[in-house]
Amino acid sequence: MTRPEHRSADEDAQESELQRLRAEVRDLRARARVHPLISQAQGILQERYRLPDADTAFVLLQRASQRFNVKVRILADFVVTVPGPESREQLWFPRRLRLPEPGLRFEAGHQPETRNRGGVLGAVLSQTLSVVDTGMGNVQVSERSGRGLVMEKHTGLTPEFVEFFAHVGHVGTSCGLAARDVTQVTVRDVEADPVFTEPAREAILAAGSRACHSVPLTTTSGLCVGMVSAHLDHTFAGLSKAQLKALDVVGADGGRWLAWHDSTVVLDTLEHLHGVGRRMRGTRLRRE
Repeated sequence: MTRPEHRSADEDAQESELQRLRAEVRDLRARARVHPLISQAQGILQERYRLPDADTAFVLLQRASQRFNVKVRILADFVVTVPGPESREQLWFPRRLRLPEPGLRFEAGHQPETRNRGGVLGAVLSQTLSVVDTGMGNVQVSERSGRGLVMEKHTGLTPEFVEFFAHVGHVGTSCGLAARDVTQVTVRDVEADPVFTEPAREAILAAGSRACHSVPLTTTSGLCVGMVSAHLDHTFAGLSKAQLKALDVVGADGGRWLAWHDSTVVLDTLEHLHGVGRRMRGTRLRRE
């Protein structure tokens, strides 16, 4: 592939360096968003298990995270928001009921033997994009604090879009509105729809999206635990009843699975963390 005549080697190098710096800034901003939550979890664990320092508390989080394939951010969120174990209890959740893993109806006939959170969210996104017939979209998961949605999966979207919408509240976006009202929301024309704040509208248009559709991921009780959104590169008239019904299935199955994962896999991880923490009181660990 030849370089355009109007671009010099120096200009190419400068553009490459600019892209590298932008990626580095995005990474730093992402770390800054998560750092306070993890620091709070470290403090709780340090005090609860009489750990010698914050590094040991982080190692405790990190090792439990790796063993059960649960992100450190998610684990820290649970440590901060779930009531702590009774001081003398060997188990954190001694009366917990264990439920079987729910299936995904839209994967009927080719369900994998084992699933993880990333795989299920990827399947939710893939099915949604297939129903809407587009290649752009993302999945967000609700924060336990109730402050908004955190992006966990995306495809076909620009890095700038992903950074801008890494965390959203319940105002100023279609996904926020869908989460607040627990209903599917269609935006037929991003440029004209009043649901967006102007910065959000500009970020969406800059990514090449001209219309979008958001589907809440809901539990059996109707609680919104996440959101999947599809973006289109053109305005459109909306989805058919058959498409909306198919997306209802995706939202219900995805939400039920997320709720199961939180109440089973994540709590198993916390239980393991509690057991290790009780045994290692006063022991210092270092990051590998």
